[in-house]
Amino acid sequence: MPESFHFYEPAAGHGLRHNPLNAIIAPRPIGWISTRDTQGRFNLAPYSFFNAFHYTPPIIGFAGTSWKHTIQNAAETGEFVWNLVTQELASRMSMTSTEAERGIDEFELAGLTPVAGRKVGAPRVAESRVCMECKVASVTQLNDACGNRLGGWMVFGEVVAVHIDQALLKDGIYQTALARPLLRCGGLDDYAVLTEECMVKVARPAGPHDPDTHGRR
Repeated sequence: MPESFHFYEPAAGHGLRHNPLNAIIAPRPIGWISTRDTQGRFNLAPYSFFNAFHYTPPIIGFAGTSWKHTIQNAAETGEFVWNLVTQELASRMSMTSTEAERGIDEFELAGLTPVAGRKVGAPRVAESRVCMECKVASVTQLNDACGNRLGGWMVFGEVVAVHIDQALLKDGIYQTALARPLLRCGGLDDYAVLTEECMVKVARPAGPHDPDTHGRR
């Protein structure tokens, strides 16, 4: 049979018009991270390398390709807030991705409202329907398989407070699709919106260590 796969070794280049990594690992939730610096100035920026990493206590994390304002603020103040990006916030989220000078308030730039956190000094986005206040657990510079230091950094945070729009709760269950979260799909400007029509049910066995069964045994 003829070879039907495009094969490449990243170190030698992918040989395509655009690096496919972001498009292959997709869709991804967006880490819309708000921080404040040591002088009390606010910063807000989206990170597509973001996800949840631990259930109890809840740990979420995001990574950047360089030592940017968000990572520096989180490292120096020990806190940040994650804000859910939904379809109606897409354009304003995009505005906060600009490479602004340090001290520029992206809240003001994008016409967003900062709200003081309950447990952290970093603000949350009032227009966001779900926010998680976090205390920094670790900030780590990334390295390759040979141990060489890279320009990228990973920030992990323990979630210490959560804000959820009550309209997104039904019988005590968070309705993921109802929020219409915006998801990053790679390419230059490709995104997806999670809707109820996109949701599917896949049965899975529940074990004693399954987080979804916690509290029901």
